[in-house]
Amino acid sequence: MDTQTREFRAEAKFQRVSPQKARLVLDLIRGRGVEEALNTVVFTKKAVAPLVEKVLRSALQNANHLSQEQGLDVDLDNLYVKRAVANEGPRMKRIRPAPMGRAYRYQRRLSHIQIAVAERAQAESLVHRVEETPAAEEPVKQAAKKTAGKRAPAKKAAHKPAKKAPARKTPATDSKKKAAAKKSAKKK
Repeated sequence: MDTQTREFRAEAKFQRVSPQKARLVLDLIRGRGVEEALNTVVFTKKAVAPLVEKVLRSALQNANHLSQEQGLDVDLDNLYVKRAVANEGPRMKRIRPAPMGRAYRYQRRLSHIQIAVAERAQAESLVHRVEETPAAEEPVKQAAKKTAGKRAPAKKAAHKPAKKAPARKTPATDSKKKAAAKKSAKKK
């Protein structure tokens, strides 16, 4: 039962933002539902976020318009962000003045932002009903879960006093120990 899902897309070309910065926001919304993606983009504090929101809303409107125009049965609440990419556009070469009459070259990067939304396929295997589960397998699964979840009881070790850390040796402590050893030798 393979059903082809229709993909609706929108793109913004030649945007004055580097693709690397645009990808930071696009990675946040890829694979999410459209409404959740819109909420995420609205509250993202990146400068490219309003642009991404505009492209996402455009893709959503494309889906709405094409579904009405072509008579497709598209549930807009069931749409998700299938693809969100920022490809590199042409670079603008610029020159910045530098000390002693020199000039430093730098590049202004442009990007093409593409967002595609599609309808989520209805997964029948996600919902399991109790009537469908055979009665013979059920006790085995429950027993396996019970044994997997139990931990072995912790053994209580006999309480041992903690070892004292050895004292640091200094010349003063060495001489005191030698003097104490001499006194004990004299007493014996």
